[in-house]
Amino acid sequence: METSKRKPVAPFYAVAVLWLAYGLLFPLYAPVHYILLAAASGVVFFAVNAVCKNAGTVGGTEQAAPKAAEKKEETTGNAELDKMLKDGRLAISEMKRLDDNIADEGISADIVRLEQVSQKIFDEVKRDPKKLPQIRRFMDYYLPTTLKLLNAYDRASAAGISGENVDATKAKVEGMMRTIVAAFEKQLDALYGAEALDISTDITVLEQMMAREGLAGDQLKAETLPKEDPDIKLEL
Repeated sequence: METSKRKPVAPFYAVAVLWLAYGLLFPLYAPVHYILLAAASGVVFFAVNAVCKNAGTVGGTEQAAPKAAEKKEETTGNAELDKMLKDGRLAISEMKRLDDNIADEGISADIVRLEQVSQKIFDEVKRDPKKLPQIRRFMDYYLPTTLKLLNAYDRASAAGISGENVDATKAKVEGMMRTIVAAFEKQLDALYGAEALDISTDITVLEQMMAREGLAGDQLKAETLPKEDPDIKLEL
């Protein structure tokens, strides 16, 4: 996009000062005075204009105005993951906006919890992109539908009236919020299902190997209490 350049005004001021000074020092009743003054004005104008242009250059080369650094969005190299992270940031931002708008403390607390759980879901999938298929329905339906319900509640609250439709909308959303929060928490918990299974398997195998080696049971119990010294007595 082209940008218009502002012409320096200093040359015009310089010419005006020249005419004022000349008029105070010399009479302007003969044509020759105007000719001389016009010539001098031209010289002054171009001289000051050149000075102004040089002020914006370095070494005779025009110095470009610094451009604001464009903030680049974080990329992972995985287009599907990048889209998820972008949509996640937008969803979190929308939750924060709704939290600021909605005055009801109960709904506000639920929104904050949704923010926290959602952020943990996004962070976990970013850590392990193989879990991305597990949250497709969450991203495609549950999250946007939740935001839709909260926006409906926000609009109903902003109406500033108590009516059959407004009150019904608010009551339905309020009654659904705890269920939504629980569903978000279950989605986060499901992301750790594979790790939990792996750990259980590892523990089972470890216990079996230790039992075969005769290392299980009482042999693994270390003494946690020191032996009593008969020569040491505590007196109160």
